[in-house]
This record gives sequence, C-alpha cells and structure tokens, in this order.
Amino acid sequence: MIYHRQTSKPHTNRKDWDNLKRLFPFVWEFRGRVVLALVCLVLSKLAIVGMPLLLKEIVDGLDSPNGAIVLPIVLLLAYGVLRLGSSLFNELRDAIFARVRYHAMRGISQRVLRHLYSLSLSYHLDRKTGGITRDLERGTNSLSSILNYLVFNIIPTAAEFMLVAIILLGQYEVKFAIVTFVTVAVYIGFTLAVTEWRMHFRHRMNRLESEANTFAVDGMLNYETVKYFNNEDYELKRYDDTLHEWEDAAVKSQNSMSLLNFGQGAVIAVGVTFMMVYAAQGVVNNSMTLGDLVLVNALMLQLFMPLNFLGIIYRALKYALADMDMMMRLLDTRQQINDIEGAAELNVSDAHVVVENLSFSYLEDRQVLKNISFEIPPGKKVAVVGPSGAGKSTLSRLLFRFYEADIGRILIDDQDIREVTQASLRENIGIVPQDTVLFNQSIFDNIHYANHDATLEDVQNAAKVANIHDFVTGLPNGYDTIVGERGLKLSGGEKQRVAIARVILKNPRILVFDEATSSLDSRSEQSILASLKQVAMQHTTLVIAHRLSTIIDADRILVLDKGELVEQGTHQQLLSQKGLYAHLWQLQQEEREHELALESVADAI
Repeated sequence: MIYHRQTSKPHTNRKDWDNLKRLFPFVWEFRGRVVLALVCLVLSKLAIVGMPLLLKEIVDGLDSPNGAIVLPIVLLLAYGVLRLGSSLFNELRDAIFARVRYHAMRGISQRVLRHLYSLSLSYHLDRKTGGITRDLERGTNSLSSILNYLVFNIIPTAAEFMLVAIILLGQYEVKFAIVTFVTVAVYIGFTLAVTEWRMHFRHRMNRLESEANTFAVDGMLNYETVKYFNNEDYELKRYDDTLHEWEDAAVKSQNSMSLLNFGQGAVIAVGVTFMMVYAAQGVVNNSMTLGDLVLVNALMLQLFMPLNFLGIIYRALKYALADMDMMMRLLDTRQQINDIEGAAELNVSDAHVVVENLSFSYLEDRQVLKNISFEIPPGKKVAVVGPSGAGKSTLSRLLFRFYEADIGRILIDDQDIREVTQASLRENIGIVPQDTVLFNQSIFDNIHYANHDATLEDVQNAAKVANIHDFVTGLPNGYDTIVGERGLKLSGGEKQRVAIARVILKNPRILVFDEATSSLDSRSEQSILASLKQVAMQHTTLVIAHRLSTIIDADRILVLDKGELVEQGTHQQLLSQKGLYAHLWQLQQEEREHELALESVADAI
C-alpha cells in the first residue's frame, strides 16, 4: 500500500533565550515566592557545603592524641543540624515555588489556547488537531520541566560549585582548584558536544510521535468513514509505519545516551583520582591532615554528584526547550483577521444588512464570489440559492468575518463590519450551520451553550420551538442525555434541531440558516419550517438553501452561479423568468414527488 506523508523538519532556528524571556512575566507575578525560594536555596547550599567542613574538624579531632577520649559532641550535633537544615530548606524551597510553577503552566496554557481561538478559520481548516494537542501538551510540560531544572538543579549546582571553589582556593594549594575547574570544564564541554550531536534523534522522535498521534486522532474523529471504506488496516499501517520510524530513532537516541553517560563517568573518575592522589601526597608529607583529605574527597563527591546529574538535566533541558519552541511557534502564528485599533462595538438597532460589490477568493486562481451586491432590510428574509460550489456558504463566513473580502464590504446598520469588534459582530448574529457539530456533553449543555444565563425552562422552550422537546423527553435521561463525540449518537436531523434550538436560545438580531434543514426528511422538514418562519419573522434573516421548497416565502431570493449573482426576485417572479431558478425548482419537484411516493409505500407496508 502506497501513501504520501508530509513531514516537518526540526526547527534549527530556535530562539531559546527569547522563549525564556516570554516565560518571565508568569514567574515574576509571584516575585515574593521566587525570592523566598532562592533564599531557601542559598541556605540549603550553605548547609550542604558546611557539612564537609564540620566533618574535617571531627576527623581531625578524633585523629588527635586525645581524640578517643574527648569526643567532639558539639561538632557532631552541629553536623546533624546542618544535614537536617539542608533537607528542611530544600523542601521549603519546593513547597514555596510550587505555586509559581503551576501558575506559570496554567497561564501559558491559557494564552496558547486563547491564541488558537483567535486564529482565522483558514488556519483551523488546515491544522492537524492531533499534532497541535501533542505539541501543546509537551510544551506545557516543558515549561514545568524548565522551571524545575533552573530553580532546583542548575542554579543550586552553580551556587554549590562557587562555594566549593572558594573553599579550595582559600585553604589549599591552587592545584586542587585547577583540577576541579579543568574537570568541570571538560565535563561540560563533552556534555555539550555530544548532546548537540544526538539532539537530532530527539527532534525526529518528537516529529514522528506528533505525526503518529495525528493519524490516530484523525482516524478516531473519522471513525465512521474508516468503517465505510474498510480502511482499518490502512489507518493501522500508517500509524505503525510512523511508529516504526519512531522506534528506530528512539533506539539510536538511547544508544547515544549510553555513550554520553560513559564519557561523563570517565571524566569524573579521572578528576577525582587526581584530587585524591594530591591529597594523599599532602597527608604523607604532613602538609595536609587526615581531615583535609576527607574534606577534599567529600567536597569533590558532593560537587560531582549533582554535576553528574546535571548532564542528564542539560539533555532534558534541551529537549524541554525544543518542546517549548513548538508551543511558542503556535503563539507566533499570526492572526489573519484582526480588529482595527480602536474598533467600536457593533450597535444594532434595525439590523439592516447591506452587501456592496463583494468579491472573494480562497486561492488566487479560484474566485468564489464576483461583485455581489444585495441588501436584507430589517425584519426581512433573503434567501441565497444555487448549485453546489456557487459560493452560498462563503457569504455566511464573510458575514461572520471568518474571512476578509478581497473587494467590497458588508454593512450592518451603516457600520462596516471590518471597523467593529469581532466579538460584538458575532454576538448579534446566530447561525444554524449545514454541518452541525455538537460537544460531547448533554443535550441541555449543547443548547444552553448559546446563553449561559438561560434557565432550564428557557432551554425547554427553545427546544419546543425547534420541535425536539418531545424527542428529548422521551429519552431515558432526557435533557441529560450525552450526545457523544461530535454528536454521533444523534441522527443528522436531531443534531440540526438541537442547533436550531441553540440559535433560538441565543436570540440574536440577525439569523443565518445555512441549509438548516438539509439533514431532515420531508415530514420533519415541514414540521419545523413553520417554527423557523415564526422565528425569522422577528429577525433579519439570511437563508442559504439547497431545497428551494424551504424558501418560497422569502422576501427576496438571490440565485448564484459560479460566484455570480445571475437572478433575483420573489419565488413567483423567478419561476416566471424560466431561468436557472426555474430549472432547479423543476428538478427538485420531481425528486420530491419521488420521495413522497416512497414514503407512501413505506407507510402502506
């Protein structure tokens, strides 16, 4: 089986410092906690470095002629207090900083999701949901990891290294400090070089994991389509082939990590060996005491234990920065539809809609609408009909300002919709879309979504107008019935009636019905048309219709063909013109007669 797959290369132009600066406001919001956590960090490190110094005094005291008789109890107690203090201040640091870390995770997650909501419809039509959710999840987790690494590992290790360096330079020959500095420099240099070399394995793992997740999520979202075409094996093969590549990259990543760990261990072993040799020579020639040897050994082990862990931290930090970069690139995605500076709120009084010389194209070489002009007077109903692909639904998207018109403008009560806020525009328009997608929540929640202040009675009244109340109350769980992912537990007609109830509950000044009865059979359609007519009488209404029988009462009917307005008038006027509308009407009447005949046969049986 052959298929093609688009893959993205790892980003090599990451701006890690810029990304870290963007996190600073979230952390600094709790600056008091940050400072207090750093104070605890310093106290903890002072206690840790103080323990070897006390251990030296204890050993020297025991090594003295009277050591076996006079046990340095005070020093032993002080040693225990320092060890207890180190643990106490470590835990206090973690507890104090927890609020900072999790608040930052919450803040950046909310900002990314808010930004995704602000992006244009075209972005969301092109997006890969599985990949985006995985990038968002990894990015949020990376933020927590980065803060942990910086506050709990990197800064403490740097502070401890400075304290150890001060002790070695102040109390011992310079060669001890030189060995320490050289060992640390070689260790860090080796870690950086090898980690940079092996990073591409991690990048490849991330990309393939996101891609596999995209395939899995897309397959689940389109479960019925997969079943219709018996393509389970095809979906599994796409998923497994990607995971096979991910497996190879993961094995190479693990093998290179083993090489890095061995190299780090070798560097530390050589450095500690040199230190112990020099210290032992000092004890032999009486330039150092046995306590000094213990102190040097304890300092080196104490320093290299976190430093050895720092190698792992550095690798994890690089991975976290790469993950965070993917999330930050979501934030950097530019909004295509923006409110102008100082945009006013849309003030709707009459709800008079005017479309002037409107032209639009999704692609440069494919114009969808060509110089369309019409108006919808207050309280009137205007219908738009035409063959598939004529540009009917594009009008509703432009009215909601999901896209910007190439030429022309749309006015509501003499206000250009490009000069008002998008929120106020959409607050005054309600739509029943052609493809109704419901949340995986209860029927009540899906209707109530239009107006969070509505009561149960309000929801039920809206459902009655939409002719779905009796159906809902007949269900075992009534309005608490869960509709399933994307509303899959309901039929197409039931979903559309929920959508109609939802827009009725919103009660906007302007209504858009985008083929709102396309999923209803003839009987259901007739039962709801009267309700829609009653609702439309009180609103300025744009009806985008495929079934012409649903719009014969429209005050004006616009006929589109290949993006152009070719006919307009009332139902009777258009029939008398014997043009495209009359032809479509004739075809649909024949289809309707055939459908009614089949329903009669079914009733007789």
